[in-house]
Amino acid sequence: MKIIENESFDEERALYASKDITVKNCRFDGPADGESAFKESSNVVAEDCFFNLRYPFWHDKKLLIEDSEMTPLCRAALWYSEDVRICRTKMHGIKAVRECRDVVIDGCDIVSPEFGWSADGIRMKNTTAQSEYFLLRAKNVEFSDVDFSGKYSFQYIENGVFNNCRFDTKDAFWHSHNVTVKNSVIKGEYLAWYSEGLTLINCRIIGTQPFCYCKGLRLINCEMIDTDLCFEKSDVEAKVTTGIVSVKNPLSGTIKAPAVGEVIMDDPNAHGKVVICRGTKNCA
Repeated sequence: MKIIENESFDEERALYASKDITVKNCRFDGPADGESAFKESSNVVAEDCFFNLRYPFWHDKKLLIEDSEMTPLCRAALWYSEDVRICRTKMHGIKAVRECRDVVIDGCDIVSPEFGWSADGIRMKNTTAQSEYFLLRAKNVEFSDVDFSGKYSFQYIENGVFNNCRFDTKDAFWHSHNVTVKNSVIKGEYLAWYSEGLTLINCRIIGTQPFCYCKGLRLINCEMIDTDLCFEKSDVEAKVTTGIVSVKNPLSGTIKAPAVGEVIMDDPNAHGKVVICRGTKNCA
């Protein structure tokens, strides 16, 4: 591979259509303010680089980005690219990783509104992220050990597995399909409305009005803290290990919990059951 070290680039399409190239300790910054440094490139390695210009990685194939920094001015950094690995990198520009395929993100710091839209095959681990509309319409998602904060996360995603994560987020998992969350903490309002095929296992759920208008919802050995007006119009099978503040008009299924402060059943179409479990017989 061709190696470029200790250089600075600021012109338009500085390394356009590059192939089999390693770039080390380089800066993409300067008065020419050029865009699209690596557009249409393949088999690119970027190590210890500084990206301060727009759209560096569009329509690329086989990328490895390590120990680098993308500033807030490095907006829309990766679009339409595939076979991407990003490690130990700051990703601080808006609208990164759009329409990308087969992306691995490991040990990164993400501050990027509208991150990951319509990505297909995104795996993230050991990473912190702040965003709004995070991973909108993404598919085939795998997360482990991810700390996320923001709003409107994981809306319309399909086929996701999340393990040992911590999410502080409003309106998460709306309209999601076929998602499993395990051993995680989810804090926020209005969790998972209109979801289909959502399963939560050994999770802690915190916040008002979760799980309304859901289809095929399952909770297995989950805690529910400060959760009121839960499960409205939902098809649900739930085994909860803590008390629930209130349950309202579950459409169908059974909710088992050691205590429920209030059960509101004022809709004639609501046929879900609430079972108070104080022993193993009813909670089986």
